[in-house]
Amino acid sequence: MGRQIKFKVGIIGCGLIGFKRAKFLGSHAKLIACADTNVNNLKKISSNKNIKRFTNWKDLLKIKAIDIVIIATPHNQLSKIVVGAYKYKKHILVEKPGAKNFNEIKKIISIVKNKKIKIRVGYNHRYHPSILKAKSLVDSGALGDLLYIRGRYGHGGRLGYEKEWRAKKLLSGGGELLDQGSHLIDLSRLFLGEFIKVNGVTKTYFWNMSVEDNAFLTLETGNNKIAFLHASWTEWKNKFSFEIFGKKGKLNISGKGGSYGAEKLTFYKMSKKMLKPTEKKWHFNSKDVSWKNEINELYKDIKHNRTPNCNLKDAYQTLKLINQIYKK
Repeated sequence: MGRQIKFKVGIIGCGLIGFKRAKFLGSHAKLIACADTNVNNLKKISSNKNIKRFTNWKDLLKIKAIDIVIIATPHNQLSKIVVGAYKYKKHILVEKPGAKNFNEIKKIISIVKNKKIKIRVGYNHRYHPSILKAKSLVDSGALGDLLYIRGRYGHGGRLGYEKEWRAKKLLSGGGELLDQGSHLIDLSRLFLGEFIKVNGVTKTYFWNMSVEDNAFLTLETGNNKIAFLHASWTEWKNKFSFEIFGKKGKLNISGKGGSYGAEKLTFYKMSKKMLKPTEKKWHFNSKDVSWKNEINELYKDIKHNRTPNCNLKDAYQTLKLINQIYKK
């Protein structure tokens, strides 16, 4: 990145994801302030006494020295904080899905006009090494023309999951479709482009909550490419599986580190005689580097005045599809 620029960062929302964001800021940035209504979260995020701590996020935005605001709150808070940070001319990384629902993302886009202010939406799965490698293989033509995608993503929740904010529609905007399902949709868009036909079913099979714990989707592009996706909060054994099929072979991505298992990519290349395919495998570090990779891209966006490659328009497209499914 050439001469190092030390960006000053403020984090709003200091729970699990905010904590991860603080951990992976890297050497190009420094955390100088954080905000959360939970005082214990503020204490956990850093032991550095020089970091300013607020229980009201509006006070954090008033700090002129802050260059970047990271927003990692429940979904019902995202849009108003994005707009607030934008008005204070801060660069922004807002966690996916970027807003509580489709109407809110439309409102944000209607307000945001200054292209010098960089806004990224935190679809960090784009920056897993397996996905980055898969994208380079697809772009190189190794798979030939793409045919379809099959994706599965899920976990089993935990005791008391039905009492957490994700289970409350007024706070979350939706359930598993909006949670892990949005990652599957975003990745499918990354590889296949925009979808024009949407079919989906959401069900609440197990958890006693006002949102769905399972989502089943079939999405189709204008040139007949399909993504067949399942997101589940009743997977019980955590799973991430993303398969990309082309005329010359298949990419199988499994795991993403931690409880989801080792992150692996296998390229099954068809032979001319269409017998047993040749296999090439990549095994990646068990540590999740997607957070680091993603924030580094934001630093480059700012430094080089470029449009983020996962921006509000991407969030708009994903939430548009989700909105269509919820309306069915």
